Amino acid sequence: MKSSVIAVSGLRKTYGDKIVLDGIDFDVAAGSVFSMLGPNGAGKTTTVNVLTTLQKADAGTVQVAGHDVLTDTKNVRKVIGVTGQFAAVDELLTGQENLQLMADLKRVRDPQVVTRLLERFDLVDAAQKMAGTYSGGMRRKLDLAMTLVGNPQIIFLDEPTTGLDPRSRRTMWGIVRELVADGTTIFLTTQYLEEADQLADQIAVLDQGRIVAHGTPEELKRQVPGTHVRLRFADHFELDAAARILAGSSRDAQELILRVPSDGGSRSLRALLDRLDEHMINAEEFSVHTPDLDDVFFALTGHASTEAIAK
Repeated sequence: MKSSVIAVSGLRKTYGDKIVLDGIDFDVAAGSVFSMLGPNGAGKTTTVNVLTTLQKADAGTVQVAGHDVLTDTKNVRKVIGVTGQFAAVDELLTGQENLQLMADLKRVRDPQVVTRLLERFDLVDAAQKMAGTYSGGMRRKLDLAMTLVGNPQIIFLDEPTTGLDPRSRRTMWGIVRELVADGTTIFLTTQYLEEADQLADQIAVLDQGRIVAHGTPEELKRQVPGTHVRLRFADHFELDAAARILAGSSRDAQELILRVPSDGGSRSLRALLDRLDEHMINAEEFSVHTPDLDDVFFALTGHASTEAIAK
């Protein structure tokens, strides 16, 4: 079992009369991706700001790599890197100059660090171009490359792929996977549910300042009703026969499909198939369908995801 590299207990933050974080608790395992989901205004960015020493909490404790964010700020900053919602590159400098500036600020003496990062993020051809001429995807890659100067143990990515096209987003996903494979811990906030599903080992759903669910993507999906078995039949005779013996099922007569509510467990699936076999009913196709994270997000927060709204 991996040890915790971030430990948060009773974290609370208010702005005037507005409670932004209402006593949240969570741990992040070393060498994993921890994703925090939530609608706009849920408190995701505030959480990142507190964990990265940019803001002080009103109450609670936060340990990052064994260091208290309030009393040991300097050591916390030594082990973290932060990529915010907007690329923090200097548009009047070239890509190489942006990386060299970061290396100088962090007092990194390795003369090859800039070259290696340019190669790793496929920015060699654009190294001598002004960052202001970069595409959105290139700017985000440069921003993350700058974050990696000094090899931080923990990286905070606050909605890193917002506004990127699908190809650039998937490129970023590949980079995140490589970082985790190398032992880096990633704290990811995102509104893209597919992103969390693809990358996260653990997900916390934040809504109105509280964590309303916490678990692996699969564990969260199992919390939402809607899992069902889908059976396709060769003709209406088989479809009608199956519908009569499988309580609670619903049919699509045109597609010859029967949907049967199920918990998706192996025992219940075996019982369903045995019942069909007892009545000598044959299904041509058989599949299990479970809720996705969009269903989870809506059920837990009462909001559609950003992607669903955009459709």
